Amino acid sequence: MDQLDFIRSLAEVKDSKILLLVLDGLGGLATEPGGKTELETARTPNLDSLARESSCGLMELVAPGITPGSGPGHLALFGYDPITYIIQRGALEAAGIDFPQQPGDVATRANFCTIDAAGNITDRRAGRIPTEESAPLCALLQREIKLEGVELFVQPVQEHRAVVVFRGKGLGDQVHDTDPQQTGIPPLPPRVSSDDPASKRTAEFAAKFLGRVREVLRGKHPKANMMMLRGFSLRPHLPQFGDVYKLKAAAEATYPMYRGLARLVGMEILTPRATFAECMEEVAANWAKFDFFFLHYKYTDSRGEDGNFAKKVEAVETVDAEVPKLLALKPDVLAVTGDHSTPSKLASHSWHPVPVLVRSPYVRADGLTKFGESACVRGSLGHFPGVQLMPLLLANALRLAKYGA
Repeated sequence: MDQLDFIRSLAEVKDSKILLLVLDGLGGLATEPGGKTELETARTPNLDSLARESSCGLMELVAPGITPGSGPGHLALFGYDPITYIIQRGALEAAGIDFPQQPGDVATRANFCTIDAAGNITDRRAGRIPTEESAPLCALLQREIKLEGVELFVQPVQEHRAVVVFRGKGLGDQVHDTDPQQTGIPPLPPRVSSDDPASKRTAEFAAKFLGRVREVLRGKHPKANMMMLRGFSLRPHLPQFGDVYKLKAAAEATYPMYRGLARLVGMEILTPRATFAECMEEVAANWAKFDFFFLHYKYTDSRGEDGNFAKKVEAVETVDAEVPKLLALKPDVLAVTGDHSTPSKLASHSWHPVPVLVRSPYVRADGLTKFGESACVRGSLGHFPGVQLMPLLLANALRLAKYGA
């Protein structure tokens, strides 16, 4: 019996409400020895007040030393072992924009990027061009690129992100990303690491597609003149969140990928809003309809990926200012954490554990005076796997029956 089956056997229906606030990429690093992380530098009176009333700790989303992607990180937060349940980025992005991915379709997350005359990457995100600029480019690629033997779909997501779907017979998804995760070199060719003929077929179509992308985009935009593909993925099948936990769950997220993951596990998707304050309003408007809310905030991650320490600090402070509105909803259980660390010092995701707080009438409050990495390491929750968060939230909501006689 795996953990989901075990928790399903104990989960009970109650009237209590749970709110999980995820600050994407929350964890960070100090930029100098003895300094403070972005979270510790931020002025966070409301989160600090919560920490005093909460049990706190640090979470490993996958395993010590393993750097999680956003998909595995969120799966762990939802209680799904990210080593057992593997979802690649393509399926998440496709679900996030409500693309009807059919059995056998291979979806990929696409990034518009900038390459120079030699074909070397100068900007992996094409300056984070706005959706108003990327959407017409997607339409251009959809119109201009036809490949014999496969049907193509090129759909905009948000800013520099898009979804590319290959539809045809005998396609596999064991294809490596073409994003080398650095600048100054060319994008990688689509490659497979096995003898799977279906995946080799996908890689061949992807290579032909990318060759045409470079031709079609040449001279069309000053920054977005190439694409990179990530997370080749067939449609996954997951145990449904409501069935496992006996919860009616809703998700509010600005970025499509996180809505996609929530949709794949069976959460209802609330209307996406542009700002975190507006997201809060959406949660409040739907508070009576659900008993679990997943509320996602992206900009702690994107500012960290940009290597901008000050902007990540500002992003944390933006969320802190809205915390009183969360408390006004009177959730029975409130948890605040991240899906991984994104230190601006590294300008990328990292393996460092993330801080977490859990507040309910039944916690043993730690009395910490600051919500941050160095404080949470002293918290009563200790250092624990991310997949254990959901059982902890259910227990504090009095939604788990006793195990055994």
